[in-house]
Amino acid sequence: MRALFVCLLLILAGPLKAAERVISLAHSLSEIMLELDAGDLLVGVLDGDERPPALAALPSVGRYGQLELETLLSLKPDLILIAPGSVPLAQQEQLKHFGLPLYVVAPRRLEQLASEFAAIGERIGRPEQGRKLEARFRQGLDALRTRYHREQPLQVFYQVWHRPLYTIGGGQVISDALEVCGARNVFAGLTQPAPQVGIEAVLQRDPQVILGGTQAELDIWKSWPQLSAVRLQQVWEVPDKGLERPSFQMLGALEQLCQVLAKAR
Repeated sequence: MRALFVCLLLILAGPLKAAERVISLAHSLSEIMLELDAGDLLVGVLDGDERPPALAALPSVGRYGQLELETLLSLKPDLILIAPGSVPLAQQEQLKHFGLPLYVVAPRRLEQLASEFAAIGERIGRPEQGRKLEARFRQGLDALRTRYHREQPLQVFYQVWHRPLYTIGGGQVISDALEVCGARNVFAGLTQPAPQVGIEAVLQRDPQVILGGTQAELDIWKSWPQLSAVRLQQVWEVPDKGLERPSFQMLGALEQLCQVLAKAR
């Protein structure tokens, strides 16, 4: 334990104007660092998803849901990027207790994600890259909104998992992504990020489109032919899983989503 505090003192001594040793505790945040052309500043990442090739040699500071604190401290970070849920709350409190420099990235809307590019860019001494990335993302969003606008939004059920049945709430960035494509999340009124719902609740809302991870997960809806989405044969796989990782690459995944939803009747 004494070694941990000694290491902590070294970390806190003489703070830099811009972070030079960054640890990412989410795959999406590692992607943002690369998108900002700042992969050279990363000294450690949290495992749990397939790493981008550019980060293959970086030290691991644990796996999704379990942080290795001593390893993290040994890397002497001057900035830790964190996303909600990537490490347990108890370990997040430990990081705060040690006084480690945390920056939590939790966008609920795509405009907030755009702002995060500039905010992270400022923290790592790449302000110009951050502002440019933000501007490009906002321009891309505006173009998609204009192209795929519908007077009557398409009613969509987004299935996260099938047994039990989970979806997304209205405060989730994917719910906002559906709106960009001229659609509406039928469970937008729920505040939880990933609420569990029942079949009856889906039947009551009668979505025109059902989106999910794989066809095997979506096959449960064959038993409910009265649903508009089933009757219209609009039960589809999410075209690009990048939609679930809030980074700049999400713009390309969002465009694919819009193209799929544009086919809906």
